[in-house]
Amino acid sequence: MSGTDLAARLFADALIPLSPAGWHTWRMKTPPDLSQLTPDQLRHLAATLMSQVEQQEQALAQSQKTLRHTEQVNQKLSYELALLKRHAFGKRSEQLNVLQISLLDEVVDADIAAIETELEDLKLASATPTPKKAPKRAPLPPELPRTEIHHDPENDLCACGCQLRRIGEEISEKLDYTPGVFHVERHIRGKWVCDQCETLTQAPMPAQIIDKGIPTAGLLAQVLIAKYADHLPLYRQEQIFARAGVAIPRSTLAEWVGVCGVELW
Repeated sequence: MSGTDLAARLFADALIPLSPAGWHTWRMKTPPDLSQLTPDQLRHLAATLMSQVEQQEQALAQSQKTLRHTEQVNQKLSYELALLKRHAFGKRSEQLNVLQISLLDEVVDADIAAIETELEDLKLASATPTPKKAPKRAPLPPELPRTEIHHDPENDLCACGCQLRRIGEEISEKLDYTPGVFHVERHIRGKWVCDQCETLTQAPMPAQIIDKGIPTAGLLAQVLIAKYADHLPLYRQEQIFARAGVAIPRSTLAEWVGVCGVELW
């Protein structure tokens, strides 16, 4: 038996199987006879034990994080439930006005969507542990009409006086809305370089209400008008947009409304 196999056998025989309830503790059933191991085998056994402890600590930290998040969500939902009960059963002087009800509906929609997302993430995490991937925004539907807007430097000469040469471009797509129709704005910013001094020049992106977001001012205006002027809840708007081929979760719509409220305040 090789040194690695012997160390692994001793490790497996010595440790009690760990359960979720005992992530933070472990103990030996019977102390292994370390005198049988060579220095290399001892180092391998120590590395295995340290790796096991590190995995337990990570699992415990994740469980504590999930527990804290759940407690915070429960507190928030309890507060919102108390407000709703106050509105439904409280005295007239204690009832909420129309604006408060609208804002509360918006918060509840966002919370429900966030909880649904959290539950789905927990289900996936517990089912099959997969490497974490950075969230990617879904591309805008290719069938939507697109309008190209080019942004190039005002001058094609470098500061050193040499001619700039185009070497590429960056494209960012924004979702716009005119009554009844979605369309995509493709902002194309060319990259220009000076062959003499190697200076890279690129036109800046026009100012946006939501930096790095997909909605244009027209789409944001439509969401706000539909919610506050037409009294159309965000979940209804989510359904309407989905029928038009554009999937925008209500949590995203609620975030947009919140950002617009801050900008308009």
